Amino acid sequence: MTRSFVGRRADRLIALGDALGALGSDGVMPGRRGDVPVSAIVGSASRTNDFDTRFRPRHRNVRARHSPVGAMGVPPVRLVQLGELYFVVDGHHRIGAAIRARLTTVEADVAGIRTVAFASACVRPHHLPAKAAERRFLERVPLDHAIRPDLWLDDPAHWSRLTDAVEAWGFRRTLDSRTPTSSREELAAVWWSEEVLPTVRRMRSRDPGAGDRRVIESYSRALCLRDRGTPV
Repeated sequence: MTRSFVGRRADRLIALGDALGALGSDGVMPGRRGDVPVSAIVGSASRTNDFDTRFRPRHRNVRARHSPVGAMGVPPVRLVQLGELYFVVDGHHRIGAAIRARLTTVEADVAGIRTVAFASACVRPHHLPAKAAERRFLERVPLDHAIRPDLWLDDPAHWSRLTDAVEAWGFRRTLDSRTPTSSREELAAVWWSEEVLPTVRRMRSRDPGAGDRRVIESYSRALCLRDRGTPV
């Protein structure tokens, strides 16, 4: 992959459809009007080919329609919010002008969509395959939404390994206790509290550097060690 190609990909807005396809939709949140951080606006509903990540027009015909920010009667921009990220439905030029004017926020009408996998502020296009794998994991292992903002694994294959590990753990627990969990939600909660957190506490007590990792990253590492026959 050439450096110029990598640079072009890094300068691309995230398409709302691609983000939703990866993260998954889990319901609509009430709309609101308010100020939104310009730095959190990272994508577009339909015009990812027309603007770069600083909302500078890519084509001459788009530039011709440019209008300055702050003009009288200019309405709020329209955005869709996924987690910590925002996608433009209407107002690309106004956001570009706000960036050039070094404004930190822009007034917006915001429609929110709750996602299965949390849309962290750091998510960019190259993270979507891993987020899609995380979404598939959460569809099988529906952890509480309070936990999801801190979930992150770089390798999609690690999410598949986790899914297998959870279901195997649940099967062993049922055989040992003869008390099967009544739902996937219950299995996810019990697995997190009885397996993940104790395992991570043991790892962190033995390895001071493990405290710098997220809980799910530490647990995924524990699975790799177990696969090699190393006690955890």
